[in-house]
Amino acid sequence: MDRNFALEFVRVTEAAALESARWMGRGDEKAADHAAVEAMRKMLGSISFDGTVVIGEGERDEAPMLYIGEKVGKGHGHSLDLALDPLEGTTICARGGNNSISVIAIAEQGHFLHAPDCYMQKIAVGPEAKGVIDLAASPTENLNRIASAKRCHVEDLTVVILDRPRHAELIAEVRQAGARIYMIGDGDVSAAIATCKPESGVDVLMGTGGAPEGVIAAAALRCTGGDFQGRLVFGKEEEKSRARRMGIEDLDKVYRIDELARGNVMFCATGVTQGAFLEGVRFFSGGAKTHSVVMRSESGTVRYIEAEHHFDRKPRY
Repeated sequence: MDRNFALEFVRVTEAAALESARWMGRGDEKAADHAAVEAMRKMLGSISFDGTVVIGEGERDEAPMLYIGEKVGKGHGHSLDLALDPLEGTTICARGGNNSISVIAIAEQGHFLHAPDCYMQKIAVGPEAKGVIDLAASPTENLNRIASAKRCHVEDLTVVILDRPRHAELIAEVRQAGARIYMIGDGDVSAAIATCKPESGVDVLMGTGGAPEGVIAAAALRCTGGDFQGRLVFGKEEEKSRARRMGIEDLDKVYRIDELARGNVMFCATGVTQGAFLEGVRFFSGGAKTHSVVMRSESGTVRYIEAEHHFDRKPRY
């Protein structure tokens, strides 16, 4: 996969971040998400590649744009699959909170798990604990393994968990084990990536969140040397039927990181609102600044890009 695609696709997340950031704190989730989707789709159309959205805004009858199966790009050149979220943390952005980002992951055709829009049980860690996590084990056992790998005590670990009623038992067990907890309202892609940044203070992500976001997070962690496991969680029979239609046969399977995102992958993200991972969009008279990250699994390169955009010189698509 051409390494130059990394810089092509970061322009896509920049465009989505710039448009959605206009809606920060204005209380309109739909408008913020729509702005991000429109901008991302338009920018994707300016790139010379034959792309297919495999993780997107939903199925075609639920999402008018960037739906699963939608073709994007100019239609010629490399054939690539995309896993994307134009605005990860829609509620965060609408409420003016932290850690809302625009993300996109890129791989060769067939290298992303075609995850249905359901829940996924997840565990994510940074490079120091790679290879020691196991979703089949209890949270307590995983915390002990992670602490041993990081040569620290369980009491030194910080676990990030989505603040949801469904996590009451998980939270109780983590507290009993002695680890610290960092609760977040949304944005578990950012939280998963934070496990790879020592300065974030986050050691492990645990809990259940969106399956599409799990695939995107796995792609990012492939690039940073972290580890991730996920297991699909189904609420209704229709979700199981949809998963089977998408080619998933073993509904109880625990997916390793290289089964969620295989081969050479790239990951791009741009901050929308201020966060521990990326800075948010900062507007000034006549323009704005963005803060992005570009990663490649093949080289392990992680580039942070701060860009200054001038609105009187808009890009031509």
